[in-house]
Amino acid sequence: MSVGNGGSIGGGTETGRRGDAAVLADGLTKRFGTFTAVDAVTMSVERGEIFGFLGPNGAGKTTTMKMLTGLVSPTEGRGQVAGFDVATESEAIRRNIGYMSQLFSLYEDLTVQENIDFFMGLYGVPRARRAERRDWVLEMAGLGDQRRRVTRELPLGFKQRLALGCAVIHEPPVLFLDEPTSGVDPTSRRNFWELIYALADGGTTVLVSTHYMEEAEYCHRLALMNRGQLIAVDTPAALRESLAQPILEVRTSDAPRAAEAVQGVDGV
Repeated sequence: MSVGNGGSIGGGTETGRRGDAAVLADGLTKRFGTFTAVDAVTMSVERGEIFGFLGPNGAGKTTTMKMLTGLVSPTEGRGQVAGFDVATESEAIRRNIGYMSQLFSLYEDLTVQENIDFFMGLYGVPRARRAERRDWVLEMAGLGDQRRRVTRELPLGFKQRLALGCAVIHEPPVLFLDEPTSGVDPTSRRNFWELIYALADGGTTVLVSTHYMEEAEYCHRLALMNRGQLIAVDTPAALRESLAQPILEVRTSDAPRAAEAVQGVDGV
């Protein structure tokens, strides 16, 4: 099954003033009062690259992505997405990106097709191309025979695939995914990543945040974040080799309490 985006949607996205990099950040900082959520993040992401933000909850991943998508204004620093400035051209950025949050972003009381039609209208997909794009999403999500099914009845893995299809229905050059497979079983997660690879192969730049170490391995490059700071940026293999000690991942039913208990411990 082919899931490449195909041609561009006329009038849907714009050509920014960009070079080879699809996303740039230079000293991006966000403070909330005296608290620094993101501290001077500098990085670049190439077109067609899958770039991951890896770190624990509270590391600054989501806030960084919100600044790059124009949802939150930076306190300091500069950023560009698809050639548009995050501080002064946020509307243009939102027209040229897809965004899928960690919370399920579709309307569960609508059918599969109604959700697709809603997002085509929201993103301004021309009427002449809507049937084609609707069929593309249904095929990509594996829901060709489920178009009239109420979305809340779908298994979580299919909901996530549908949400991904709706996020890129207008064929944006840049896609942001904020912990998109949270709560999804390993098989569904692998299937979801096959779709992400297909989009990247078609030229879409993908930025994804995750706290799953095994999921981070799928990215072309990774940015390690902790306490608002960018610790390192490299390929997953290079980052593994550069670490002097093994990484241990602890999963617990009370993560906030566990995190508080080890706060300030060296190496955590």
